[in-house]
Amino acid sequence: MCRTMEEKELLQLSGAVEEVIYRNSNNGYTVMTMLCDGVNTTAVGIMSDVNIGDELKLIGNWKTHASYGEQFAFEYYEQYVPSTQDSILKYLSSGAVKGVGRATAKRLVEAFGEHTLEVMQTDPQRLEQIRGISHDRAEAISAEIRKTFGMREAMIYLQRFHISPQESVRVWKRFGGDTITVIENNPYMLCDKEIGLTFERADYIAAALNKPSDEPYRIRTGIIYVLRHNARNGHTCLPKDKLLEVAAGFLKLDKAMVSGHLDDLLREGALVPDTFGERVFVFLPSLYRSESFAASRLTMMKQFPPDSITGVEMALEQFEKQKGVSYADLQRQAIIEALSGGLLILTGGPGTGKTTTLNAIIALYAQHGLKVALAAPTGRAAQRMSAVTGREAKTIHRLLEVEWDNNDEPTFRKNENNRLECDALVLDELSMVDVTLFENVMRALPLGCRLIMVGDSDQLPSVGAGNVLGDMIASGKVPVVQLKEIFRQSMQSLIVTNAHRIIHGEMPDLSRKDGDFFFLPYSDKETIASTIVDLYIRRLPRSYGYSPLDDIQILCPGRKGELGVIELNKRLQEVLNPSVSRAEELPMPLYTFRKGDKVMQTRNNYDLPWTKPDGTEGSGIFNGDIGVIERVSRAAKTACVRFDDKLVTYDEESLLNLELAYATTVHKSQGNEFTAVIMPMYYGPPMLYYRNLLYTAVTRAKKLLILVGHVSTLQTMVDNNRKTLRYSGLKTFLERESH
Repeated sequence: MCRTMEEKELLQLSGAVEEVIYRNSNNGYTVMTMLCDGVNTTAVGIMSDVNIGDELKLIGNWKTHASYGEQFAFEYYEQYVPSTQDSILKYLSSGAVKGVGRATAKRLVEAFGEHTLEVMQTDPQRLEQIRGISHDRAEAISAEIRKTFGMREAMIYLQRFHISPQESVRVWKRFGGDTITVIENNPYMLCDKEIGLTFERADYIAAALNKPSDEPYRIRTGIIYVLRHNARNGHTCLPKDKLLEVAAGFLKLDKAMVSGHLDDLLREGALVPDTFGERVFVFLPSLYRSESFAASRLTMMKQFPPDSITGVEMALEQFEKQKGVSYADLQRQAIIEALSGGLLILTGGPGTGKTTTLNAIIALYAQHGLKVALAAPTGRAAQRMSAVTGREAKTIHRLLEVEWDNNDEPTFRKNENNRLECDALVLDELSMVDVTLFENVMRALPLGCRLIMVGDSDQLPSVGAGNVLGDMIASGKVPVVQLKEIFRQSMQSLIVTNAHRIIHGEMPDLSRKDGDFFFLPYSDKETIASTIVDLYIRRLPRSYGYSPLDDIQILCPGRKGELGVIELNKRLQEVLNPSVSRAEELPMPLYTFRKGDKVMQTRNNYDLPWTKPDGTEGSGIFNGDIGVIERVSRAAKTACVRFDDKLVTYDEESLLNLELAYATTVHKSQGNEFTAVIMPMYYGPPMLYYRNLLYTAVTRAKKLLILVGHVSTLQTMVDNNRKTLRYSGLKTFLERESH
């Protein structure tokens, strides 16, 4: 029944489908029972379509589900047309073909025997011989079975090009019965956003089909693909001349040939041109819409502000007396601006009083009867916002009531037709917000709603496309108060003062040995790595009582190399949490997870259910959330992870969005704060070793920061003020709207 496939250590299982227990029509995930050599077997995996009586060959492995026991999890499959009278009768009786029930199935098989399916597919007129089947019904039955077998034929065709079952489901949903024709004509249609194959894979298929490299559809798709790739790197647009140069190089074609097709795309509206100064820029339509809409909405808010709160200065003075505080001039300016106008960016570095100022704004809004909503881009940032304000804060996605479509893309229930119910919205960590998410916030804002945006423009920009905070500040068209004064209590922290030195291009003070900022000079990678491990596991816990899991975080510029996230995580795990029992560890593609491991969620998952000790239930674990594995099941391929007081069970699929988190990248740390931060300082690529990344890492530490490695690397990062250059249009659109 089963044989080992040596090269992949996979097993093969063949049989006929007895029952389809569960099927997700969106992604093709199927649970079924099969009769294999007289034994009923449960099989699970992704496939295009399945019905009772189908004859299948599955390739995969056995696994044990925590609730449902032993199952065969298949990665690949082959689907055969039922060939015997019994299997055909069972197949047709299952309702697999619309318009054919048990009685009709029996009459068809009695009439045509083993040729029943062939007759149904190719000769519908003969079906009219069967009692109860009219001409129209015969045509409908034939069309239905051609569709079913067309899907199977398409799946077999796609397997030739190493397209996985899950990808094949997306292809069939997109193109249906035209799948093979579409791919034969233009394999680059597989780069469609709904399918998501890379251009390189489409190139491979095109080569297999002997397509020339200068086909117009290849060039057009390649141009769009370059723009999409750069959007993932943060750019909402590219200068036309630069796009042309990059696309020609990427496609390995003459620039003049590519230029003609780029002009066609612009003329047809598939891409959008705009001129900034004397240079033409090219946008994907969705990103052009996001930036232009955000600019027009911000301008409208400025032109039609909400009613000013009367007696603002008197209200502030009374508030100061009530709280026993005295705000600095810039803090007072920000509070007054927030109360008298409807739009404000509050920015500033560590220790400048952003939180104090924000709390005053929120409290005064509440005193005047305004309903205030608070939001931040990540779960950890929202938790921190709640902690410092004493009020509920949500992720922006949850505030906008996110839902996910069939392509796993977010849609929002809160929009221009169903606006937020608040009088003021406060957005924190705005530097992390990309322009698409910002557009959706602006669409959901009620008319007359105040918008207070808080962020540090010197931190890293958003992972997604756009430079929202930087562009708004640079435009000069949105009211900004930048807090600059470092308050006396913060002046005592070297973390704070050195962060400000770094962002102004000055080397941090490394001379003091009695503060909260330390540099340990070492020259070789092995010594740096072993020192970091020792600090994390032994020295800091012994000297400060810090917990490696709860208090200390290693932050790295990048993921690769001996001092990157991946290798440091593996090294730390082997020392802090070595293998004890194979039953208590779970191998995954990147890491092996063990009971007791510190882990991080790497993608928002609003559907992951959690429970609390008091029985409270909910759902949602977010990108950047850090937890500890409490138990693993190797057999069931599951892990239970505790995030603060929430316990979450991960299955094999959701585990792919979990990583070890003893070390993480600086980018992944945004929105978080840690009691102690350790960071390696070693030579690396300029695109990862620059001033803003160093500044962001330093400002993640609350009580202790230790840099380990080369002083020259620290100097390089301070000197490298390459602020990630992003091509974007929001600044220009804001300037235009205001004229």
